[in-house]
Amino acid sequence: MQIKIKRIDKTLPLPAYQTKGAVAFDIYSRLDMSIEPKSIALIPTNLIIQTPPGYMLAVVPRSSTAKKKGLSIPHGIGIIDQDYCGPNDEILYQVYNFTDSLVPITKGERVGQATFIRTDQATWEEVDSIKSESRGGFGSTG
Repeated sequence: MQIKIKRIDKTLPLPAYQTKGAVAFDIYSRLDMSIEPKSIALIPTNLIIQTPPGYMLAVVPRSSTAKKKGLSIPHGIGIIDQDYCGPNDEILYQVYNFTDSLVPITKGERVGQATFIRTDQATWEEVDSIKSESRGGFGSTG
């Protein structure tokens, strides 16, 4: 899949898949910065990416980020829409510092990862009832 991408700071690398079997590519911090304890911050990733039609770009933490840095994504996943690719639409990686300490981020540090996921837009058919056997709710299967 060929993807159009713009780097704001050309001294930082293009995103890279770290292994042959990787499904997500790493994203980097464009700046040196510090994240205050118990706060949310936006880390500029240096990237403007034109997500192709029929896809979304999912931005997620690296598996080691919570343990090593004390950072998580407050909403669990970042979704980058296909039309978020204007000249000033740098992808910002939102994080929450759940520690009691200042968390330093260095320019060029791998802070997250992203992957393209196929999507469809739904058309709605409103009905008065839906025939189906109820499975129950949370924890209903044991």
